[in-house]
Amino acid sequence: MRTAPLTAQARSDALAALRGSATRDDELDVLVIGGGVTGAGVALDAVTRGLSTAVVEAQDWASGTSSRSSKLVHGGLRYLQMLDFHLVREALTERDLLINRLAPHLVKPVSFLYPLENRVWERAYVGAGVALYDTLASVNGGKRAMPIHRHLTRKGMERLFPDLRHDAAIGAVRYWDASVDDARLVETIIRTAVSYGAHAASRTQLVDLHTTTGGAVTGARLVDLETGEQFDVRARQVINATGVWTESTESLAGSEGGLKVLASKGIHIVVPRSRIAGDVGLILQTEKSVLFVIPWSRYWVIGTTDTPWEQELTHPVATSADIDYVIEHANAVLSRPLTREDVIGTWAGLRPLLQPGTKEGTSSAKVSREHTVASPTPGLTVIAGGKLTTYRVMAKDAVDFAIGSRATTLPSITHEVPLVGAEGLRVFQRQARAIGARFDWDRKRMDHLLHRYGSLLGEIIDLCEANPELAKPLVNASAYIGAEIVYAASHEGALHLDDILMHRTRLNYEQADKGVGALEEMADLVAPILGWDAATRAKEIAAYRARAEAEEAAASQPDDHSAEVARLEADDLAPMQPLGRGPAGGTKPGSPAGKGSSQPAGT
Repeated sequence: MRTAPLTAQARSDALAALRGSATRDDELDVLVIGGGVTGAGVALDAVTRGLSTAVVEAQDWASGTSSRSSKLVHGGLRYLQMLDFHLVREALTERDLLINRLAPHLVKPVSFLYPLENRVWERAYVGAGVALYDTLASVNGGKRAMPIHRHLTRKGMERLFPDLRHDAAIGAVRYWDASVDDARLVETIIRTAVSYGAHAASRTQLVDLHTTTGGAVTGARLVDLETGEQFDVRARQVINATGVWTESTESLAGSEGGLKVLASKGIHIVVPRSRIAGDVGLILQTEKSVLFVIPWSRYWVIGTTDTPWEQELTHPVATSADIDYVIEHANAVLSRPLTREDVIGTWAGLRPLLQPGTKEGTSSAKVSREHTVASPTPGLTVIAGGKLTTYRVMAKDAVDFAIGSRATTLPSITHEVPLVGAEGLRVFQRQARAIGARFDWDRKRMDHLLHRYGSLLGEIIDLCEANPELAKPLVNASAYIGAEIVYAASHEGALHLDDILMHRTRLNYEQADKGVGALEEMADLVAPILGWDAATRAKEIAAYRARAEAEEAAASQPDDHSAEVARLEADDLAPMQPLGRGPAGGTKPGSPAGKGSSQPAGT
């Protein structure tokens, strides 16, 4: 397939197509609001059915919930306790599809220990549950993606996780799920959709919905946050995939119907890999949530929490109390307790929790424990809830509902559409040693690059061949080479330094300095691509420094309110505009309709 880069010009072309839908007899079939994993999935599903499709996001792709998850692709082992076998099987089917076919470069197996405290009844109970988990995965057909679970004695458990406290468990069950860089998954889905003809524009906010006198939605008013220009779009169907902003977006239609969503905060901490001796992850039950200790590259990810969030929705942050909670529960099983000094990064995300029932006047067609598709008024479809693992099913349900009877003649085919970077992956894996020798990249570097880009590594190689200096690691962020930073701006749709440090790389939380030490070098690399003059370059650096300082200050605060006050000391480069209907429509001025996703933070 032709792989389309997400360039600044591609964004401009998408905006031109959006404007054209209102001025010519060329309305869109589907306009997707929200560029998280669900909105990206909806755009890919719609365009691969042959529908003219556009997707807009108020900030960067995956900038909301979809870059702040536990980075896991899993079946939801805990749902077996609720006897929700259908949901678990569905998630396991999607997990195995991603790892076998759709995104084998992005999704990788990871094993976990489930520590046991009782030698008899708990081993039997947990073992039966995990055996059922494996069985539900095995009946999906095709190639088995994961090994079968194993029971471990205390000695076997300690070999795999030496830092597990000796008296914390009498043994464990080892089982497998998968991990993913969530933000890269979203960007890759968007890029795949664009490669098949979808129009995609980040930093483009919904400010109003257009309706007929009968209340049907016929299009939208958007604003390009990079320039401030507002324009109208016509679409046969608008699909709202805005996660925790669902109700704000619905209100623009002037309808009383829709879904009810509350925001719940989940936070994670990052500690260096060397700080905990272990080769596998842990899953622990706490009184409030499930706690994962996840091995990831050069560090461990530990989380999550589950607390109500009542502040503004754009910048959730971890408080001092949140961080202490995660450390305390991890230390309950670690032989070498963690301290605050060990934490090199944090992030916080908001789960869009669906509330029971739908608003009066809503037509609801598809409801599960995890997600719901509804229509508060003709022309507007709403999808909310769900998890990262099942984004493709959610997208299918949303498009099916939006196009109605046409779904029988235009069925979803995304189960057989690999994401960009998947096709040809095995060829690059076999060439890895030769490629590494050519550019002086060791095995860890090659694994890093193949995991991030798959067969798109060829485009990274092209940059390095054109400029050998780009093959070298950054001076103050040696996990990344210069070509990756250039590629973020030239091929992956990054418009600001913030986009690169938050979503194209993970420097914001995988280095203690949040990547600040590499800002000057990174700015030099992307300035020519994005056309920055000296003043813009300085503004970009200053804006990210202010963000890093504000996040650091927020993490020292005791509660959500004071932490949010500290975080909002840093201004956004492209702040959201007030929604068209304002407070009377049930939204706050500045509420970012179009931002976010419908993927829960802790799943």
